[in-house]
Amino acid sequence: MADDNTTITLIGSRLAQEGLTFTFMGETPECDKCNLKSTCMNLEKGRIYEITNVRNTTVHDCAIHDGGVITVDVIKAPVITSMDSRKAVEGANVRYESQSCDEIECDMYDLCHPKGIKKGDKCMIVQVIGNLDDECVLGYSLKKVELAI
Repeated sequence: MADDNTTITLIGSRLAQEGLTFTFMGETPECDKCNLKSTCMNLEKGRIYEITNVRNTTVHDCAIHDGGVITVDVIKAPVITSMDSRKAVEGANVRYESQSCDEIECDMYDLCHPKGIKKGDKCMIVQVIGNLDDECVLGYSLKKVELAI
């Protein structure tokens, strides 16, 4: 059964597996002529989604997916990122801000600037995972957290 955070959409039949995560990249020119466009294109471009349920195996024709598309339930996937240690409290509601850092060669850069989340997004800290694997090169006191968008 779908909850408030679930969206019904269509995905390529070969990709439709519970637990699969994907980044929604938006529509292509071939989508303009499709009658199912409003169901496929109801996700937010650049977000990462997780399939929580494959609704049925009815295959619909698709100009993009050679095996057609089927109906699935998706949620915005949780995001693992870094956060100021003082703000890292499980259950807290926060607005997302990436770390102020331009050290793109840092091993922690992708953790501090994850894909699928945007500045100002309302999030809940689901879990404080713990310390980062490496120390911050700028000396920030950071914790690794899981955010629900």
